[in-house]
Amino acid sequence: MNFIFISPNFPENYWNFCAALKRNGVTVFGIGDAPYDNLDNRLRESLTEYYRVNNMEDYDQVYRAVAHFAAKYGRIDWIESNNEYWLEQDARLRTDFNVNTGIKTDKIDSIKEKSEMKKYYAAGGIRTARQIKASDSLDNILKFAYEAGYPLFAKPDVGVGSGGTHKLESEWALREFLNNTPHIHEYVIEEFVTGNICTYDAIINSKGEPMFESMCVCPPSISDIVNYNLDSTYYVQQHINENLRFWGRQTIKAFGVKSRFVHLEFFQLGRAHRGLGNEGDFVALEVNMRPGGGYTPDMINYAHNVDVYQIWADMVAFDQRKQPDTNDDYFCVYAGRRSGVEYHLNDAQILDKYAYAMKMTPNIDKALAPAMGDYAYIARFRTEWERDEFLYDVCNRK
Repeated sequence: MNFIFISPNFPENYWNFCAALKRNGVTVFGIGDAPYDNLDNRLRESLTEYYRVNNMEDYDQVYRAVAHFAAKYGRIDWIESNNEYWLEQDARLRTDFNVNTGIKTDKIDSIKEKSEMKKYYAAGGIRTARQIKASDSLDNILKFAYEAGYPLFAKPDVGVGSGGTHKLESEWALREFLNNTPHIHEYVIEEFVTGNICTYDAIINSKGEPMFESMCVCPPSISDIVNYNLDSTYYVQQHINENLRFWGRQTIKAFGVKSRFVHLEFFQLGRAHRGLGNEGDFVALEVNMRPGGGYTPDMINYAHNVDVYQIWADMVAFDQRKQPDTNDDYFCVYAGRRSGVEYHLNDAQILDKYAYAMKMTPNIDKALAPAMGDYAYIARFRTEWERDEFLYDVCNRK
């Protein structure tokens, strides 16, 4: 099997995907813009060959790299980045090289455009917040706002993370947004939903069946973290909520997901919401057809004593899971801090108090820092009490 991994060096933990593929006997190639000598040694050892391009945004350069591998090694079986930013380019490459193990260009809108996602959710009977395109008429938008009520939430129809989002508290704020936002046609406006964001994280086989499932809880939301410069916190839940499991699987069916690692976002309602459900119910937010960002795969591993990199590689190579369930589950918690902010407990005090639980203490890449903090602590705990005390200690500011 010939597998091309797009941008295998970013995020930095993605070398694990390549190493797991190699362990399964897959021939792995890499395409990226980083110099070969700058790659992690573990990544270099996992790749049969690496093709450097000057600009990953230049499709012709990336196309020529794929063509080089196809001419030299034969048919390409997989092209994948596991990265939201490259999903559209991945699909185009699969289409042009007739690679049938992933999403092609005819399906990409359904997983990139939030407005298109709504159609699939509706077909699957999955509840979502009401939405209107910001390019609609002013009369229709004002009518929508009257029916949905304020606040409203505006966001790019195609976007990664929380970039460009706006919470609109009043009609005045709505009109200001519509009048002063460049490229307004690229936005959608939704009713505002109160609750925690929870994610259904799963590895899906070629039959659309989950081989592995997990759950993350994200208080506060990424948009609030970025917009209000909050400390970034989230955690892998010890056990998946059964209602979330049900709606995650319904979403997999509705979107026809096959042979992918997915990160599906839901609101868990903090209070009853007219037309959406009661407190504690789940409402679909959006689909992400790739693993959770940052260190989420590592955190899932720590929480459940598994190796999701290997489970994913087993899906690719064998279409089945080789690892058994351990039934040895923890909360795994991410707590990010901001540079230049004073906290009640300093770094040495945190590391001393939680030495028994600490798993990672990464410095965060500048590209990810607005959403994840400048540096972080990742630890695992058996109890909710320990989890919450850790979050308080790390994020309690002076």
